[in-house]
Parts: sequence; structure tokens; C-alpha cells
Amino acid sequence: MQCKAYPEEPLYGGGILQDHDKFSLEFGADSPTFSLHDLCPSFYSFSAWITTKGADQSLIRACLSTKHVTYSCIGTVIAKKGCWSFIKGGFVLDSPADLSLLHFQDFEGKSVNISIASASLQPFTEEQWRLNQEAKINRERKRFVTVHVSNIHGERLQGATMTIQQISKDFPFGSAISASIIANLPYQKWILKRFNAAVFENELKWYATEPKPGKINYTIADQMLEFVRANQIITRGHNIFWENPKYNPQWVVKLTGAELQQAVSARISSLMSRFREEFIHWDVSNELLHFDFYEQRLGTNATLDFFKTTHQADPLATLFLNEYNVVETCNDVNSTVDSYVERLMELKTGGVSMDGIGLQGHFTVPNPPFIRAVLDKLGTLGLPIWLTEVDISHTIDKQTQALYLEQVLREGFSHPSVKGIILWTALDPKGCYEMCLTDHNFQNLPAGDTVDKLLHEWETQRVKGISDELGSYSFHGFLGEYRIKVKYGNRTAYSTFSLTGETSDDVNSTVDAYIAKLKELQEGGVDPQIWMALGWRVALLSQILPSLGLLLISWPRWPPHLAY
Repeated sequence: MQCKAYPEEPLYGGGILQDHDKFSLEFGADSPTFSLHDLCPSFYSFSAWITTKGADQSLIRACLSTKHVTYSCIGTVIAKKGCWSFIKGGFVLDSPADLSLLHFQDFEGKSVNISIASASLQPFTEEQWRLNQEAKINRERKRFVTVHVSNIHGERLQGATMTIQQISKDFPFGSAISASIIANLPYQKWILKRFNAAVFENELKWYATEPKPGKINYTIADQMLEFVRANQIITRGHNIFWENPKYNPQWVVKLTGAELQQAVSARISSLMSRFREEFIHWDVSNELLHFDFYEQRLGTNATLDFFKTTHQADPLATLFLNEYNVVETCNDVNSTVDSYVERLMELKTGGVSMDGIGLQGHFTVPNPPFIRAVLDKLGTLGLPIWLTEVDISHTIDKQTQALYLEQVLREGFSHPSVKGIILWTALDPKGCYEMCLTDHNFQNLPAGDTVDKLLHEWETQRVKGISDELGSYSFHGFLGEYRIKVKYGNRTAYSTFSLTGETSDDVNSTVDAYIAKLKELQEGGVDPQIWMALGWRVALLSQILPSLGLLLISWPRWPPHLAY
């Protein structure tokens, strides 16, 4: 979000900060503080516009303290001299607080003159927070569909019975997998029952594929790829380069200059030639905000070059930065949301084909209002956001892990900018990285039960209905692929259709193309009804009508596989 000449109006009209009986504001030299009175247990979303004097820019954090709890960071912003920057964050109070102090200070404790305008603090009950999530899910992840049934003369048929079943989901939801999936039929069955997306935990990382220079081995990755390909699971490529030297091959760490440049070029060439168009994403640079192994040795344009070269080699892949402690916490000075935005914008300005934002999501105690604030801010960039490595720390007991996991997943699935979620829950002989969904007998652990509950909730259950006097039946369904069976008298028709999230512009352009094609056929002397019966009506069904919330089934000439 750009620094602006003037602050904008406060969100929610200022929330409870409209009521001067609820707070007082003390302007310290470098830590302005709101004294908040009688806060109730709630979800709190806060925001403000901030400017500073003195340094050209400062990293400002907001903190909250009550008698019983202290949040050392509930939001951050890079504030700049001479203009106003927007901070957004939040917190959850589990118990009443007679007095709470919300104060702003330089992250490193430096003396900075901070000015605040248009501050807002809005409480939400848990029910209100959940209802807001449900409203966004209904808007972003579902569509209304009307099925019309008619005969060959266009006469609508009342009393046709139909059964509609969702057979696949549009939203990518998956888990990391490891080499233990190979030839492990029970594990494969467990994964396939639940997930439509995956990522290889370690098997594509440089230390795994080339532990010694020139000794490249993709055997394990190839076998895992066979599994996901055979089962039509979309898969992320993770990762090409990891900026942390600890996780690079030791022989690479010892390289400098031209030798390192040759090695990284060979790495990209090898991966892309082997796996071109196999992975929907590539994490080109992993944890760039925390480490800079390659940029230290190859120059500040190293990451730019990585993205450009990868895009040239695999233009269809979506290219990501992947980072931790952006959405999990704001206590990490290296990976604040504004730092991530700045890095993404630098790469875009440098000409990078930056297609996606990766948020790892290794949580200890999630802060849902803060998660939402970060997603909102990153969402302004207009890039798809993926939660790429979601788990809850093993230091948390399993029941609480499940509770926290549900909070994170609901926040992610309900946010319109989030386009996919991957859990970091690969099951290895020794267990999982932080959190497992199942034991080694493939009996669900509490986190696995939570995943199953949400997968069931976020899927259209079998729909049965009867067409009304207009030959119509409507339902509200999640985006994805559907199978429909319609019976009228002694005739039965089967078909499939796609319920997509296309925009109205996408739909209009497809409709225009369809109408133009009909006119072309008519002018050429071809009967459009014959042409439609032979296939274009199926294309119409899958490409146009579901986006308009309309499915048309006619008797008896279509569909051609009509059963009597």
C-alpha cells in the first residue's frame, strides 16, 4: 500500500474509538498510547494511518498489554517521513480487560516521533467473525445454479427428478508428501481420499537432487511425480533455490563468482528441462527475506535473474517467492508484511514475471485478526496467495493443534485472495515436521479429524430435486466439477458440468464467441441445432452456462448418450 499525502478515513468509522468514554490517548515523544477501558472478550481488528519525523523511514509496531496478557506485536508498518502509511492488525481477547494499553513504537526501540490519524478498533464476537467468514465463502467459493429441463420443442418439463453430485473441487487443498508415499498403498489411499493438490517435501531441493557436483539423481522425484500425475493431483515445485546456506549442498556453499553462477544456471536448466510443465508453481526463491546466500555472492540482481531464467524455461509455471513469519507473527523484524510487499514490488519493477505470493504458515498460536490483516494487505497487489506449508507447532498438544489448525484454515479459505492451501504434513517413518494428520496405521489424529470435517463442510453434498412448473431447479454449490442425472418418465439423461469462478467479463466474452459461431454456421447453411447436438452444446454447458448459474438439459436429442 502506497504512502499517501493525507490519511484516509478510519475503517468502521473508528469503531469503539469513536466513543471517547472508551479510551484516552497519550502522546509520548516516541510511543503514542491508547488507554482502552472495559474491553470484552472478542476478536479485535485495528488500523491507523501513521507518519514519522526524523528518520526517512521507520518500522513501527503496535503492541497491546492488559493485566493478564501482553501481545508484543499485533501489527507493523514501514512508516515514512512526509507521508502517511497504513497499519492494520488485530488481536483476540479471551477474558475481559478493565484497562488495555495499545501503543506504537519503533520496532528496534529507537527514538522516533510518531503521529497517528484515523485510528480504528472494531470488536467482533466469535459468531460475527464466523458469519463474516461464511459470507465470504458463499461469495467467493460457491455459485447459484439453475437447471432447466425441456423437450426438443423447448417446452419446459415439470416433475423431472434429478440427482446432482460434486465429483471434484475447484479449490486446491492438499498436503506435502515425501518418498514414503512410493508403493505405500494405504498412505496413497489416505491422501487420495482427501486432497487434490500436493508438494514434495524435500525431494526436489538441491541438496536432495545433486548432493555432489554433477551427480544429479531425480529417481525419487520421478516416482513421486508418477503418483501425482496418475491421480491428477496438481503439484507445486519446491524449491529451486533456498537462500539459507544451511540447506544448500555443501559443495555449492563453497563456490563463488563464476563457478557459482555456472552451478545455478545448470540447476535451473536441469530442473526445467526435466520437469517443464509438470508443476503448476515453482518456489523460485525460498526465504529470501531472512537469508541472502545467492545475492551476497552473485549480486543484488541474482534473484531477478533466477525468475527471468525460470520463466523463459517454463512459461506456464506460476513463479513464487515463499516466506515464513509473514502471516504467522509480526515479531520477526525480517519478514513484516510491508517488507514482503517491498521485495515483491522490487522484483516486479525489475521485470520479473512475479505470479504468486507464498506464505508458509508455520504457526504456534494463530492470531486470526492479524492473519486477515496480512492477507488484506498482500491482496492489494492482485497476485494469487497460497498458504504453502501450513502446520501447528509440535509444542502444542494435539487437541489444541486441531483447534488452531481450524482457525488458520477457515481464515485462509474464506479470504478471496487465497487461491490454494497446502499442509506441511508429509508422513515419514519418523513422523512429521511439526504436525501429523494421521498415525502410521492411518487412523486420524485430531488435526486429521479437523481436516476431514472442513473438507466435508466445503463440498456440495448430494443434491436431489424436482423441476418446478417452469422446468427449473436451483441449488447453491461449491466451485468444481459435477455429475447430474435427470429422469423424466421412462427417460434418463446423464451429463457433467463445471461450476467455475469466472468473472462476468470472462463469461460475456465466451457467450459472444458462442453467438458469433452460431451466426457463422447459419450463414454457412449448417443447422445450428444439429451442430449443437453434436458437441458444442456440451462445450456451452461446461464453459458458459454454469458461470451464469444456468444448466440446460433438453429432450430427446441431447445429450447424445440419453438412456431410455
